[in-house]
Amino acid sequence: MKTTLRVITVFILLSFGFSTIAANGGKDESSLPPVPSVPLDPDTPGWTLDTSPVQFDWYLNFAWFRGIWGEDPVSRYVTEKTGVDIEFIIPAGNEADKLNTMIASGSLPDFVTLGWWEPQVKEIIAGEMAYPLDVLAKNYDPYFFKVAVPERVGWYTQDDGHIYCYPNASYSPSDYDKYELTSYQTFLVRKDMYEALGSPSMRTPQEFLRTLERAKAMFPEVNGQPLIPLGFKEFSDTGNDALENYLMNFLAIPMEKNGRYYDRYADPEYKRWLNTFREAQQRGLIANDVYLDRRAQMEEKIAQGRYFAMFYQHTDMIDAQALRFSEDPDSIYIAVDGPANSNMDDPRLAGQGLSGWTVTFISKSVDDPDRAIRFMSYMMSEEGQRDLYLGIEGVTWEAKDGREGFLPEVAELLNTDRAAFDKQYGASVKYWMLMDNPMFAQWETDPVTPYKELSEWTKSYTESYAIYDNIDPLPFEPEGIVAAKLSSLFGKYLPKLLKAESESEFNALWNELQEERQKIGLEKLMAFKQERINANKAKLGL
Repeated sequence: MKTTLRVITVFILLSFGFSTIAANGGKDESSLPPVPSVPLDPDTPGWTLDTSPVQFDWYLNFAWFRGIWGEDPVSRYVTEKTGVDIEFIIPAGNEADKLNTMIASGSLPDFVTLGWWEPQVKEIIAGEMAYPLDVLAKNYDPYFFKVAVPERVGWYTQDDGHIYCYPNASYSPSDYDKYELTSYQTFLVRKDMYEALGSPSMRTPQEFLRTLERAKAMFPEVNGQPLIPLGFKEFSDTGNDALENYLMNFLAIPMEKNGRYYDRYADPEYKRWLNTFREAQQRGLIANDVYLDRRAQMEEKIAQGRYFAMFYQHTDMIDAQALRFSEDPDSIYIAVDGPANSNMDDPRLAGQGLSGWTVTFISKSVDDPDRAIRFMSYMMSEEGQRDLYLGIEGVTWEAKDGREGFLPEVAELLNTDRAAFDKQYGASVKYWMLMDNPMFAQWETDPVTPYKELSEWTKSYTESYAIYDNIDPLPFEPEGIVAAKLSSLFGKYLPKLLKAESESEFNALWNELQEERQKIGLEKLMAFKQERINANKAKLGL
């Protein structure tokens, strides 16, 4: 329903014309401040030319974000240094509803940060609601071109030759040759319970179900509350990422076969394991809470140690893992080999790609676009990255033996209480909007228990899926409408498949789902994505 409403909203926007939105909600390029009469030095950081006080509103499309600019020494230091103060705008409920409302109003905050995969990225660009970063940089801060990574610029440059947003957490395929990179995708088990069961294999359906049943029998309660034998990421009206991308990657289901984009949602191995989870449901191994809980409730239950096993993003449970470790080091969660395909192939987990995690726009509503692009360049530069990662020299970091790193007591707090660290210091990219992860290698300390085991486990299974990023159509394009209908369809069928009372009922639902997908226009969408994949391969020289 939410996806459908969003599509309807976009149709309404189109009926008025995107040019009207741009005119009403922001400024066109003719209203930009005058270009400096003296040519700017591309080697001079633009932010140093004006450090007078200025404030920007910055929208983050993540309801879970709790940071407040100015509450910690690092953000205050950056404001004192650059003159820039930030007022964050965070959605109180559904992120898409908040962002769609702002887009419909024709006015966005000064900066906008959202996931690169969100359809609103393309809507903002098509609606001409954001300034081209290259135009702002050419006029006010050519230093931008010095600090911007060419591969990222090329990846996000649009057909009109302009780049409208810049990513964080972006890795090029060549980075996978340079570094031992990790994935965020993990299958986790509670260490003490798993070891008490004899550390059994959970790679086949039979092993998987047997282990869950043994765990429930041996540990029926956790501190007086029922054990949750199996958990996933949160369910939405379009499905569950853990039961889609995570599971598919653990099963090593390919993205392409014989050079053609592959329909992973119809793969026999995928069907086999969804049916396994159906069997788990019938045996009482999936609690009703699993279908209802949002991230906050899930993290609370992780912190309580109530899950035995779960598909989850290990980077999202750092605080919960720390609490488990402080209460009992043996009760932490560890990554293990989870479901496998019939050939017992290794997982093929997704690492970060060129698209990164989020992208940031400078909207046409901003009053000081010159200061905005200069602040963006500062945050992208090594100086800005050092300030936001390491913090303040002498307060949070020092140079020792030729290497810059956190002071021992700062590192200790970071590794034991991230929430307290954020309040007391605000470093280690608490403000992650433009973080450059590959650059952090020069400052990062080796990961410590109980976190390192999770990321280390993924190293040998991690690979780049970059060529499959940015292949989705705009929501209002014919293929985009098909994509929205397919997502809603799967979101409706997934709980039905898991709750089917018999394998025959499951098979009937599965066949019905596949038939409906074809009727909606699956082949049309597949052809569209194939063209995008071919274009991505050309961009990357593959």
